[in-house]
Amino acid sequence: MTLNPHLPLVYHPNYSFSFDPKHRFAMSKFANLYTHVKKLGLIGNNLTQPVLGSPEPLELVHCDNYIHDLWNNRLDDKAMRRIGLPWSAQLMARTFTAPQGTLQTARLALKHGIACHLAGGTHHAHFDFGSGYCMVNDLAFTTQTLINSGEVTNVLIFDLDVHQGDGTAAMLAHQPYAYTCSIHCEKNFPFRKSASDLDIGLANHMQDAEYLAIVDDTLSYLLKELNPSLVLYDAGVDIWQ
Repeated sequence: MTLNPHLPLVYHPNYSFSFDPKHRFAMSKFANLYTHVKKLGLIGNNLTQPVLGSPEPLELVHCDNYIHDLWNNRLDDKAMRRIGLPWSAQLMARTFTAPQGTLQTARLALKHGIACHLAGGTHHAHFDFGSGYCMVNDLAFTTQTLINSGEVTNVLIFDLDVHQGDGTAAMLAHQPYAYTCSIHCEKNFPFRKSASDLDIGLANHMQDAEYLAIVDDTLSYLLKELNPSLVLYDAGVDIWQ
């Protein structure tokens, strides 16, 4: 493998903070990923830090009331249980900064050909509610922002998280210049799935060769058919045994 120290990377220190180590969501994974990438020698003058986020930009794709109730800790217990994370000021800081990081990464990719965000992919967040540890949808936000600004003509969202990208599919269902593709485990969360432009539900315990062949064939087909200005790849590492 050839390591590229010039690959544009985007990261903010607020992505990880003091958090219950016994919680199912490993908040430390973002800092751990940053440390690992640094040990590989991939971080030099290629690292960009996104601006601190706030609720207002997310009003582009989310319900205003939901966004501001989330930010100000006004959601009821049921809504917070659906999200699955305990509210804190630190959580809000990272939640609203990460979409800015994804947007910054996309703009760097448009300039350099490729860029990587060491966070993001919060694809279970819907228009007016959060779910599955996802509160705001950075993929929908970035896509809509770039389409509105004219920076892209069309976007392919290629989602390889083990869970279906239900929030992204629902939020962009009526956006003709966005194409959502989710390749996921069929018998897994979310149990009520949204309709992506292309959904490929896979069986449990599929092995590498079969999985990678499906991914390769699907991506090659979509790149040829759509010729997208930008591909947002949600790199779901939870498929890895």
